[in-house]
Parts: sequence; C-alpha cells; structure tokens
Amino acid sequence: MNIPDNPDDPIQQLVGLDVRAVCFVADYVELHFDPDGSVLRAISDPFGVQGGRDWRFPRPGSMDLLHRYIGRTVDSYELDPGRLLALGFGEDRFVIPLDDDTRVGPEAAHFLGPDGVAGGMWIW
Repeated sequence: MNIPDNPDDPIQQLVGLDVRAVCFVADYVELHFDPDGSVLRAISDPFGVQGGRDWRFPRPGSMDLLHRYIGRTVDSYELDPGRLLALGFGEDRFVIPLDDDTRVGPEAAHFLGPDGVAGGMWIW
C-alpha cells in the first residue's frame, strides 16, 4: 500500500497510477485507478483539457473526452483545498473545483484510497 508522506495531501498516492475506468454515476464522475483500486469522485462538475480540447462536465462532448483518460498515467497533481484538486497527464488535466461557488452540496470531491475505505477516505 502506498501511504502518503503528508496525510493532508493524499492525492499524491495517485502519481504513477493508471486510470482504469471513468464512471458516470447519476450526477457525478469517478476515476478508478490501477493497480490499487483507488477512486477519485468528482461531485462538483469537473473540467479540464484532453487532447488539446477543453471540456466541462456535463456539457455535450465531455463524456467522450473523459473516456480518453482511460489508460493514462497520472504524472502530477495539485491540491489547493479551497480552490481545486487537479491531476496531470502530460499536457492534459482533470480538475475538480473545490470552491464554495461551484459546489452542488457540502462536498465537492471524495478520494477512496487503496482497498476502499480501509485504505482511507478524504472528503473536500
């Protein structure tokens, strides 16, 4: 199990992992990762860049672009708890806004570490 050096910055666990699935669940998006089974859940509408094209979920075309993250490896991340959580894939990005203005409820994002809740759960 990959334990983060800084427990306040758990997203660093995703660097080096591959996206194995992009799931659309009701009104949110999940990224699932190999090989450890971690899940990043975007409850606030995510946005980003994929293949040089900007996208914003759930706008038309965003689902097609989101599927293109499957098989990609996370090579960087940014976590600014009052602003955003972002994953980098080379030139591409997947961003979850964390600011109060874009939240649709009290939570903007969930991260389930390896082995689900047993591996830790963080909520922003």
